[in-house]
Amino acid sequence: MIMFILSTGFFESLIKIPFYMYALIAAICIGIIAPLIGSVVVIRRLSFIADTLSHFSLAGVTFGVFLSRLIPQSFINPIYLGVIFSILGTFLIEKLRGFYKNYKELSMPIVMSFGVALSGIFIAVSEGISTSFTTGLLFGSLLSVSLTDIIVILAVSTSIIIFTSVFYKQIVSLCFDEVHARVSGINVKLLQTIITIILAVVISIFIDFVGVLLISALLIVPVAASILIGNSFKGTIISAIIISESSVLAGFYISYHADFPIGATVVLLNVIILFIIMVIVKIRKHLITKELNDQKID
Repeated sequence: MIMFILSTGFFESLIKIPFYMYALIAAICIGIIAPLIGSVVVIRRLSFIADTLSHFSLAGVTFGVFLSRLIPQSFINPIYLGVIFSILGTFLIEKLRGFYKNYKELSMPIVMSFGVALSGIFIAVSEGISTSFTTGLLFGSLLSVSLTDIIVILAVSTSIIIFTSVFYKQIVSLCFDEVHARVSGINVKLLQTIITIILAVVISIFIDFVGVLLISALLIVPVAASILIGNSFKGTIISAIIISESSVLAGFYISYHADFPIGATVVLLNVIILFIIMVIVKIRKHLITKELNDQKID
């Protein structure tokens, strides 16, 4: 696939157009980090939290835009406010989960609704916001990645990979047996908080490039596909990253030639791969069942 993508002038365009190269680097980082964090989120059965934090992060971004319009000389970066809001959202979710002890799942739609409402207000009171800007917030624009963004993305991605490598055993223990993790002396609450904050940071940083409506898909869909074929937690992560990166490379190639939005194309390919794997697994189970029935008859 890589040789196919590097042909037909695609590789030449990457060299001649810097922002396209930046977009590809950012997408490759997303292709690694999203399923890596997504695997933990899915195993912990917190898939909906990605959507919740992306919408609450959007409130921070729009608030940053509002402040930049209100105070033009403030040099406020909306993305950093998105990070702050996203982290605050994690603590708000935990507070609500503690309040609704028998209905903990209520915390996420409440926080999501709060974020969407704030976003709508901030967009309404901000002067000069165009339709293209709001569309960009919803669906993202990978081609808007700058060199500064790449530095931040690479720093965050490297930090997450190092953290995951160092605390891999603790993370696995937390995901599959929280009681055993506590007995083993792992500070479960602290580790949970750190993982959720990492998720919040990842969502906030990539939301401008992928969009509110697509970021959770990149976290969840490759993992949903890899769960069907992975035989272990590590195997699931590796499979999810391979699926994600394949979608990224193919998505860039298709969007380059068909002029499709990159983020949407990558997510669509992830979903198509998921459906293909589901069909293959279904056929395989059917063949195995048929073979076992034939053996019983014999």
